[in-house]
Amino acid sequence: MSTKVSCPTCQTEVVWNAQSEYRPFCSKRCQLIDLGEWSMENHKITSPLQQDYQLSELDKQKLIEEAEAMLAQNQDSFFKD
Repeated sequence: MSTKVSCPTCQTEVVWNAQSEYRPFCSKRCQLIDLGEWSMENHKITSPLQQDYQLSELDKQKLIEEAEAMLAQNQDSFFKD
């Protein structure tokens, strides 16, 4: 028995198997339409904001120092081909 799903773009029924090249989409066209929707930010995955999460000044300084150390470590190779 084959699993069938609806194409997220046009709702056409699609058989979910290895031969379905564009699954869960029915075609390359529907796949590209969906990609365009994501790129235009019409589709989003959101999560609740964590309003009570705040870094202390010490934590902020530590993160800045770590970032600066990483940049200094990679600075010589960053601009080379």
